[in-house]
Amino acid sequence: MIIVESASITDKGKKRKANEDALILEDALGLYVVADGMGGHRAGDIASRLVVTTVADSVKKAMANVDSDQAADFDETLSWEANLLLGSIRRSNQVVHEASLANSSYRGMGSTVSAVYFTENTLIAANVGDSPIYLVRDGKIKLLSVPHTFLEEQKALNPEKAAKLGMEFRHVLTRAIGTEKSLKTDIYEIQCFRNDIIVISSDGLNDKVSSQEILELTRNNRLDAACQKLVKLANDRGGDDNITVIVLKVKLVKNSRHRINRFLALVKRNSSNILTKLKYRRTAKCQI
Repeated sequence: MIIVESASITDKGKKRKANEDALILEDALGLYVVADGMGGHRAGDIASRLVVTTVADSVKKAMANVDSDQAADFDETLSWEANLLLGSIRRSNQVVHEASLANSSYRGMGSTVSAVYFTENTLIAANVGDSPIYLVRDGKIKLLSVPHTFLEEQKALNPEKAAKLGMEFRHVLTRAIGTEKSLKTDIYEIQCFRNDIIVISSDGLNDKVSSQEILELTRNNRLDAACQKLVKLANDRGGDDNITVIVLKVKLVKNSRHRINRFLALVKRNSSNILTKLKYRRTAKCQI
């Protein structure tokens, strides 16, 4: 069992006329999601709202054992909960893609998604796009998500070539929710510990605020104050984009013997595949 304290804020920033970010906090489920509607595309705000509501609804239905769609594409090397989260994100992609085809005013819309889902003793981080997920632990901050941008992927493939690219490539997405019929999601599941802090945001925050500043503000403030200070700092530095932040703090982790035994059995049955997934599933190197 994991008990999590949460706080959030969303702000349109100083330059945008509307807020195309969306977030959802489902404390009872242990589910937290941020979506950033694609800037410059029509109905980005519609896409981001569809994403967060569809992900949450899909998880709720699966937990109530009424959503049979979650059985499709089940990956035996991942936990049941990780498969559940992946299925909910695939469902959101389908919903946004179908909506963009059905309504001409929605054509071309899309969104990022970054989600954190807590099991009884682990946290699962999943993302599509460039909305970051950070873990603050033992005085360090680590990026759990994978930035799906042209610049970051070039850095992984050819650092010298990437260094010559202009910053305009920083926000050219290589993956997004709703733009294609099929979708690949990066997912990462790790053990959870008391006092872990998780930050989920849209890129309107990390464009203006460094990871070290996020570390300091979240460690030294109450969650709601940390959210407010992070947004203020981004706005003070220009507020060029919408800014959304969720800050989570793990208050209690009580391991379940049944869940540990279940996990060990899964490791034994699929040991080589699981180790590969846990270490190398992400397509770009996360930085600490």
